[in-house]
Amino acid sequence: MSYPHQMMAADPHDRAALHRTDDAWLEQRWADPESRVLVVSGTRIRPSGGRIEWVPPGEAPEGLRVLLGEWDGRAWFAVVTDAELSRRGEGWVPLRGLLPSLADDALAYAPLVFHALGLAEWLFVTRFCPRCAGDLEPRKSGHELVCTRCGKAQFPRTDPAVIMVVAHGEPGSDDERCLLGRQSVWPEGRFSTLAGFCEPGESLEDAVRREVLEETGVRVGEVTYFGNQPWPLPASLMVGFTARATSTAIEVDHDELEDARWFTRAEMREQAEAGSLVLPGGVSISRSLVEHWYGGPLPGHW
Repeated sequence: MSYPHQMMAADPHDRAALHRTDDAWLEQRWADPESRVLVVSGTRIRPSGGRIEWVPPGEAPEGLRVLLGEWDGRAWFAVVTDAELSRRGEGWVPLRGLLPSLADDALAYAPLVFHALGLAEWLFVTRFCPRCAGDLEPRKSGHELVCTRCGKAQFPRTDPAVIMVVAHGEPGSDDERCLLGRQSVWPEGRFSTLAGFCEPGESLEDAVRREVLEETGVRVGEVTYFGNQPWPLPASLMVGFTARATSTAIEVDHDELEDARWFTRAEMREQAEAGSLVLPGGVSISRSLVEHWYGGPLPGHW
């Protein structure tokens, strides 16, 4: 069975890292009208007609040229401009606003878009050297920042976050239940898998156990790796797990979650069909985790 989150990684682009400092190669590919460029203003892009727009290099504005790599016989770039461009015009949206476009557009472009916006987010927030507060100068086609004062290099960081489907009962039985939670800011009926960030010195499996216990009071024993998904919102890698609960009593923390519930497969299907349970949708790994536990596609979407 293939899962929704895997669709975005089915044909990843070659990041061509060895060419990031090859000025002659970069200029040659930039001069090629078949190359394509994503224009990013600060951390926003502007879809056209509901689709993500890639333009030839000759139509791109001035800005920092970021090499994304090669894919489908072409070179792909992003041009990161000042955020002022998006302030002056309409239709510029952050990544969350792009997700509907990604779902409708060719999903093969998603890794390129995530690569571009992940770097743009990092460039936007990394303004000064953390060692001496000196100015930073981009190198390696936007993948490195070097302090002009002390020479310290900075590289993009990705924060590991765990996301998990927690189950209790005999696997595959009618009585087996799945634990889902909801945040107070979500629309009525929306539930999803639990998630949280990994803390320093903590294994991913222990992060799963800690987050489930902190948010719901449920204790977890066995934890098994499921898959992962880049999630530059702004700079995360979602690492998915399946987990087996050793307790069932729920005590919601009311800080991160408003509610948490156990669902059997029959309850999940019945409520999803009725629209009273709104499940994760699109290409999210959360949807993949729920469908993995359920055993197939489910009705309902975000």
